[in-house]
Amino acid sequence: MPNLTIITHPEVSIDPAIQITDWGLSVTGRKRATEFASCEALSNVTQIWTSNERKARETGEILAAPQTLPVNCHLGLGENDRSATGYLPRDDFEAAADAFFAQPEVSYSGWETAVEAQKRIHRTITEIIQMHDAGDIAIVTHGAVGTLLWCALSDCSIDRKHDQPSQGHFWQADLLTLKPYSGWVSLA
Repeated sequence: MPNLTIITHPEVSIDPAIQITDWGLSVTGRKRATEFASCEALSNVTQIWTSNERKARETGEILAAPQTLPVNCHLGLGENDRSATGYLPRDDFEAAADAFFAQPEVSYSGWETAVEAQKRIHRTITEIIQMHDAGDIAIVTHGAVGTLLWCALSDCSIDRKHDQPSQGHFWQADLLTLKPYSGWVSLA
């Protein structure tokens, strides 16, 4: 039975002077993605999709390399829109993320709401699956929207307790039922 694998990009090079969407993978992130590229979870993947953000595209390219698969981008796979605040120092970001998940129908300082982001990612995944022919699909996206999708497919309320513990995790679901097999698992 085919699988859907949702993957979050691993560690990035943080530079407050560069737009968040243009951050690339760090040396550690590249190493982790390269190690994950040859794992069993990706052995039957026939399509790789990523968000348009550089860190996700770079991860997708690394994962696609062993099987020489093309990498498809879809704007709907992007992280929740946080452009209203841009870069936030770590403690401020964690507080903002807590608020984002705690009040899913309320915008944190102009951010896309969790409910809006959840609808978008679910709609996008549905579109991608409808275009798919055979084999597994791997989607490289981001932690918040990956968690929101997991909550929707697991019939759980939006809650940060379901969030990945750090960057670079994945979960899988049956491609036909879209029921996740587990929560987040570390790439390496």
